[in-house]
Amino acid sequence: MNDLLKAREIINKTDAEMAKLFEKRMDAARLVASYKKEHGIPIDDFTREDEIIRKNVEDLKNEEYKSYYTSFLRNNIDLSKALQHRLLDGMRVAYSGVKGAFASIAARRIFPDANIVPFADFKAAYNAVDSGECDCALLPIENSFNGDVGKVMDLAFFGNLYINGIYDAEIAQNLLAVKGAALTDIKTVTSHPQALGQCAAYIESKGFETVEAVNTAVAAKEVAEKGDVSLAAIGSVEAAEEFGLKVIEANINQSNVNTTRFAVFSKAQKAASKNDNHFVMLFTVKNAAGSLGRAVSVIGDHGFNLKALKSRPTKELIWDYYFYAEGEGNINSDEGKAMLKELNECCNNIKIVGSFEKEIKI
Repeated sequence: MNDLLKAREIINKTDAEMAKLFEKRMDAARLVASYKKEHGIPIDDFTREDEIIRKNVEDLKNEEYKSYYTSFLRNNIDLSKALQHRLLDGMRVAYSGVKGAFASIAARRIFPDANIVPFADFKAAYNAVDSGECDCALLPIENSFNGDVGKVMDLAFFGNLYINGIYDAEIAQNLLAVKGAALTDIKTVTSHPQALGQCAAYIESKGFETVEAVNTAVAAKEVAEKGDVSLAAIGSVEAAEEFGLKVIEANINQSNVNTTRFAVFSKAQKAASKNDNHFVMLFTVKNAAGSLGRAVSVIGDHGFNLKALKSRPTKELIWDYYFYAEGEGNINSDEGKAMLKELNECCNNIKIVGSFEKEIKI
């Protein structure tokens, strides 16, 4: 047998082995897709993809092949994600609002293959996941300029869902009106209270009256339906396109860095990972002097960085509060378990609603 025939025989045998391994890898990708659907996790994970390539390329002994093997691995990953995208085509993601709302835009960025399902308000979207009607819900928890979304925090405290990721979306607010309207025609603006707050300085400078709406896209829809040149909405460019409005003025929010943080809620809690470095915890403290201060000290003493601590009334007793805390560190580690054990001494209730690797900009 000459060298050419020997080489072809090796290639044929290798290809046959690779076919079996490829099938095995794609079967695993199916399991990954199923897990991500259940936990409301997007398909793209560029950090892990880079880690897979780097680790596997290091195993090669022949330096000459490394660039080729990198391309081979990248192609395998892309094929795996293509399968996952197809399998997740039936995933249902709930949000509050109508098409064109900032939540719908963010949901489409995070879950490009999913069915994005609108609901009338935060509670309805949350309950849709709790009942099994949807796989996950994308709800806002905070705006960089106008603060917390208390109603969503309350759902996290009183509900049963878990947060499996937090995503930062830059928000640009625009003044939207019916075609033919001019800035001088506008007397009243309508939008979600958060959007009105983000644009308060602009609204005051123009002397507009304000009317609150369930969300920005609903406000845009109302303006389109009424056809009143004196009424404008504050919302996204996408909302203007969806309802046939025009942008009278763009980027009217007071802060040039206007970001809303969205949380993905799902029924299943993501499996603990050694890479987790962000957690969301809700707790109430015992009715004793210094309990809150002690709880904060316990968190710090165990090496966890408390990024945010916010209070909300429990609505069960007058002047009774729960606390929403976000921290850096792996709460599932031995140190995290020790921290939780010590917190039980000064807290009545502790609820870990989320643990994940990092916050992601979209």
